[in-house]
Amino acid sequence: MHSAAPTPLPPTRRNRRSTTGPLAGLRRAVRRYFGFSRRETSGLVVLLSLLGLLLALPALLRPALPAYDPAPDQRRLDAWAAELAARRTARPDFENRYSSRYPRRAYVARERVPQVPLAPFDPNTFSARDWQARGLPAWLAERLVKYRTVIGSFRAKEQLRKAYGLSDTTYARLAPYIQLPEQLPPREQRAFAKNGQLSERSPFETKPGYVPKPRNLAAFDLNAADTTQLMQIRGIGRGYARRVVEYGQRLGGFRQEDQLAEIFAFRDAPDLIDSLRKYTFVAPGFSPARLAVNTASFEVLQAHPYLGKRLARVLVAYRQQHGPFQQPTDLRKIRILDEATYDKLLPYIELK
Repeated sequence: MHSAAPTPLPPTRRNRRSTTGPLAGLRRAVRRYFGFSRRETSGLVVLLSLLGLLLALPALLRPALPAYDPAPDQRRLDAWAAELAARRTARPDFENRYSSRYPRRAYVARERVPQVPLAPFDPNTFSARDWQARGLPAWLAERLVKYRTVIGSFRAKEQLRKAYGLSDTTYARLAPYIQLPEQLPPREQRAFAKNGQLSERSPFETKPGYVPKPRNLAAFDLNAADTTQLMQIRGIGRGYARRVVEYGQRLGGFRQEDQLAEIFAFRDAPDLIDSLRKYTFVAPGFSPARLAVNTASFEVLQAHPYLGKRLARVLVAYRQQHGPFQQPTDLRKIRILDEATYDKLLPYIELK
């Protein structure tokens, strides 16, 4: 006797919702892409456990640090503070150190001078207080009194106008009341004897110690001349003469008169160079002082006009690295030494 096959149960309302409906496709897509199997879930749990263990491992393995006690450090800081305070107290301050050596000036408050209305006045009879009463500050009033003492007396208004510190506005306010002429009187012509005849002007304004320069001056040796001899040339004063002598000494002697144009003070004075060339000469066969480039120090080398500090520094460094110069042409190995400077320097060097 055969048993009958089990009759399938009719689908319930819940089963019909899970297999059909508008959200069935969304559920299947989410389950397909974001669902985990049992094995994957177990692996994820193990992985998260390992990550948590790694994060907690440094804190677990870190040795227990001793508790910090700030008391020793605080005592050390207090000792340093006390030492600094003791040093500050022992060292006198600025006022105590310098007050005995440089005492402060006691400035007395200036008395306020009452003002008076302007009226005609003679500035040669005014004191500093009188100037202040006409509206001038104290420093300017004292300056005008000293100025009058130096020149003797005011003889014209233009003298007051030239006073340092007196503004044009103040002068314009006082000028109508100053009882002096506007300008100084012209100087009187003095008669001077010249060749038995009287002339109105002197050929030279002589002063104490003034020595007139000779009109007919014989040429002299440039390398043997001193400042007194150079000052006999017209236009050459003490400053120019000193520069010529100093440049010749630094150079080792002039080889030709054209080297005078190398002096900085004569670069804008070609007429003075022409005067020096006219009355000076270089003796034939003159041999200038030589400069030992292999043994001279940096100070000696840099003092020469054709070298200077930059070229002397390079020259000393080159001979220290490559040894002494064997022949003059070895100087051309220095790159910053141009051809013109080499030609000028060649007669002044020697190799020892």
